[in-house]
Amino acid sequence: MLIFDEYAQAYDLWYEKPFGKSAYKLELECLRKLLETPKNSLEIGVGSGRFASALGVRYGVDTSKELLKMAIRRGVYGVLGKAEALPFKEKAFDEVIIVVSLCFFEDPITSLKEANRVLKTDGSLLLGLVLSESPWAEFYMDKAKKGHPIYKNAKFYSYYQLASMLKETGFSIDKVYTTLLEEPQDEKPIKTEEIREGFWKEGGFFCISSKKLSL
Repeated sequence: MLIFDEYAQAYDLWYEKPFGKSAYKLELECLRKLLETPKNSLEIGVGSGRFASALGVRYGVDTSKELLKMAIRRGVYGVLGKAEALPFKEKAFDEVIIVVSLCFFEDPITSLKEANRVLKTDGSLLLGLVLSESPWAEFYMDKAKKGHPIYKNAKFYSYYQLASMLKETGFSIDKVYTTLLEEPQDEKPIKTEEIREGFWKEGGFFCISSKKLSL
């Protein structure tokens, strides 16, 4: 998506701002509760590599050349490619993660099928995302209506839709955690650092681990 090349610097600097820095720290903590520390892992939609680098994910794929340059500087082996046509062999990875990217994929079903294809038989998929039931989704969609260059390209899915997509593409939800349990805003540091087990629609960030099934 060319928009991420155009706004690559602004996108990455968001993580250095008061809200972004605190939200990123909390999101990492949530994801770490489900990460299985595999030998060989891939992030689809790796962006600037902040999550992959912090979580020890070795490989990353993205459509943005500018963001990939940042990911590579952070120690990630970055590959240019689309989520819908991953440039990797079947059963190449122990774990695949997709963090805040699913809402930007052109075809989420094909993307999830591709994630399944490159996972080993006993592999797992870890998602970190905003779901449509969340007040944070409404907050970001309001920004989209006002012309925000990145959020206007996002499509948020409900927990039911996500569960259905995962089932259709050969995954079974294993565990869920919720965080960002406070009123939506994007300027001040996060106050509530709680991470709850399960799906709580009042949250703003959901971490979902899924096991690969046979397609």
